[in-house]
Parts: sequence; C-alpha cells; structure tokens
Amino acid sequence: MKIVSWNVNGLRACVRKGFLDYFHKVDADIFCVQEIKLQDGQINLELEGYHQYWNYAERKGYSGTAVFTKQKPLSVTYSVGTKETEKEGRIITLEFDTFYLVNVYTPNSKRDLTRLDYRLEWEDELYHYLKQLDEKKPIIYCGDLNVAHQEIDLKNHKTNHGNSGFTTEERGKMTRLLDSGFIDTLRYFYPDKDDIYTWWSYMKTIRERNIGWRIDYFIVSERMKDLLIDSHVRSDILGSDHCPIMLEIKSSNLG
Repeated sequence: MKIVSWNVNGLRACVRKGFLDYFHKVDADIFCVQEIKLQDGQINLELEGYHQYWNYAERKGYSGTAVFTKQKPLSVTYSVGTKETEKEGRIITLEFDTFYLVNVYTPNSKRDLTRLDYRLEWEDELYHYLKQLDEKKPIIYCGDLNVAHQEIDLKNHKTNHGNSGFTTEERGKMTRLLDSGFIDTLRYFYPDKDDIYTWWSYMKTIRERNIGWRIDYFIVSERMKDLLIDSHVRSDILGSDHCPIMLEIKSSNLG
C-alpha cells in the first residue's frame, strides 16, 4: 500500500504545475493534500478509480484539506470537535477496516507567534483525539504539521530556535505524541540522515541549495511498525513550496 501526503499550497495552481502528472504516475492507494485554498465547485478533478473527500475552509482562498482514496472508507469525519477547526477545514479522518487515516493541516503559529496559543490548544485537542482513535484501531496520521521536531529537521537550526515552527512549545507537543505510542516513520528508517526537508522558502535559490525544513510527516501507531516498508521524501517533485512524502506499508493486514 502506498499513501502520499502533499501540501500543494493552492491545488488549482499546483494542477497547472503538474500535480496530475505526479498523481497518476505515483498511483497511490490513498493521496492526501493540504492547503487546497479553494471552495466547493472551484475545481473538478477527474480521478478515475478514486473516492474524493473534501474539507473546505469557510474563508476563501485559505487552508483546506482533501483525501483521494481507491478504497471507500467505512466512515469520514471532518473535525476534532471545535467550531474553529471546522471553519478552517484542517482535518479529515477516514476509517477503514483495520486503521484510521488522519489527514491534517496544522495551524501555523505565525511569524510573530500571535497564533501560538491557538496552535497549542489545537495540539492538545488533536492529541486526545488521536489517543481515543488509537484505542479502537491503529492510526496513520499525516500532513503538514508545521513543526521541525529536532535540529536535524531544518537546515539553520541555530538561528531558528524560538521561531514559528521551531519553538520549544511546538516541538514539545510532537515529543509528547511520539512518546505516547507513535512513530515518526521517516526517523524510524533514517534516524540520523540529515538534509531531508519537505518545505523551502520561495526566496531565490533557497530550494536549489536545499535550505529547508522537514515539517510534513507520516506518523503511525507503534504497533504498526512491523508493517512499515519505507518512508520517502520526494524533493525532486515540484509544483509547491512543499514536496510530496510517501509511506509504503504492507497491506496484507490492512483493510
């Protein structure tokens, strides 16, 4: 089974830059996107063989998530219980026979950290939500989580300590999750490999010089570790300021 996650930073723009070429080539079983930046009716994707699920933000041109899946889920939900998360279209949960797929676009705390408190409230609510789901079935949790967890996860860690996406508080929330029965799949396979990033500033030559951050993740319930095959970062795929990430997992025990 192949699952892909990609912050497309505007799906319509990404489609113009080759999104569908990659989508069809990768032939994922489940394809998750974040920051779609559109409303219902503003795009018509012909994705033969896929069921489509969308969570649009109320604010036009902002946030939003979608999931395209070959297998129809048992159920689909669109929030963790607060009106704010529903308004911003930041989460879609698909329930399958033997696991939950949770696609998330985590709120950014903003450059001046004015949204840090909201971000930390989101993290607490989502943490409890994931733990409740995990009591029922294993979880595959993916998306743009807007945090570089460790110093190895961004190029210029010394000058970014305390900045949005690399605050002690945000990193601590990730540590809490990983210490409570979940695995960062990329670090499971490549614990010490540096220069693996998923987001780069649009500033000139930044991506070419690989001055980036790893803020997109596949995180799974620890009891799924024997099913993991590999976790990839496709930095060669253009079309957004993020690149796609992919999780390969044995499907024999998954619905």
